[in-house]
Amino acid sequence: MHTTLQQMRLYEAVARHGSFTRAAQEVNLSQPAVSIQVKRLEEQVGMPLFDSIGRTLVPTPAGEELLAASRDILGRLEALDVALDDLRGDMAGPLRVAAVTTAKYFMPHLMGAFVRRHPKVRPVLSVINRANLLERLAGHQDDLFITGRIPGGLPVKAVPFLDNVILPIAAPDHPLAGRGPIPLTDLAEQRILKRELGSGTRSAVEQAFEEAGLTVAPFMELGSDEAIKQAVQAGLGIGFLSSYCLGPELQTGRLVALDVEGFPLTRQWYAVQRANRPLSRAAEAFLAFMKDEATVQAAMLR
Repeated sequence: MHTTLQQMRLYEAVARHGSFTRAAQEVNLSQPAVSIQVKRLEEQVGMPLFDSIGRTLVPTPAGEELLAASRDILGRLEALDVALDDLRGDMAGPLRVAAVTTAKYFMPHLMGAFVRRHPKVRPVLSVINRANLLERLAGHQDDLFITGRIPGGLPVKAVPFLDNVILPIAAPDHPLAGRGPIPLTDLAEQRILKRELGSGTRSAVEQAFEEAGLTVAPFMELGSDEAIKQAVQAGLGIGFLSSYCLGPELQTGRLVALDVEGFPLTRQWYAVQRANRPLSRAAEAFLAFMKDEATVQAAMLR
């Protein structure tokens, strides 16, 4: 095979996105240009590289082999760049961080503060759901992974760096607003809005109810923190969100935090890395920065 590095980069992007169009947008090429390069790869391999499942492209067995090899080679080249930067003594190179969606309220600010100190670092932040984060963790696609729950089943190191305070919230005219302390049994009788299955916030709240001997079926399941906030403001029920999501709404009175027994819940945000993969100099420095200054930086957002 006479595969080029550019073809490998394009193929990896298509496989990751499951789409020629989204891959083309990422690499700033036209969709036909990306398709042509993947077609040439298929001609070299002599087998199809993708199956179409609905509107999503999924690698074939041959495609999986090519994907693994592409990620290995591209990863080694990136590691070489990082090693050379380290030898030059530069705090430079890429810093790839994947974060679950709730972390979008503070991670850009933390990365921004870090890059102001180290302007040669090139940050890449992927904000994704937990399922996609676990896929990226398994595929060694990022340096650090920001989540509220330590993943199981993989050899990882997890460093806590910030409190995750989860609050019960309601519309200001809700019957429970201004009351307190509210027994958890009373809260369980209300319409409860939950994030989708797999959400760390949902798991923490369900655990709190279970420890009190209560099981609460969701009145509605919603796929984002913003959707929860809008539904609560519309009077559809009570939600539970990280305090970092709620600054403007609580300050303006569009939402209120309820005084509920056992709340707020305090959990941790973790920076996770693969145990068998050393961090680049930039990633090591960013991890140390978060451990030392995340609380101070995040407090500015509240």
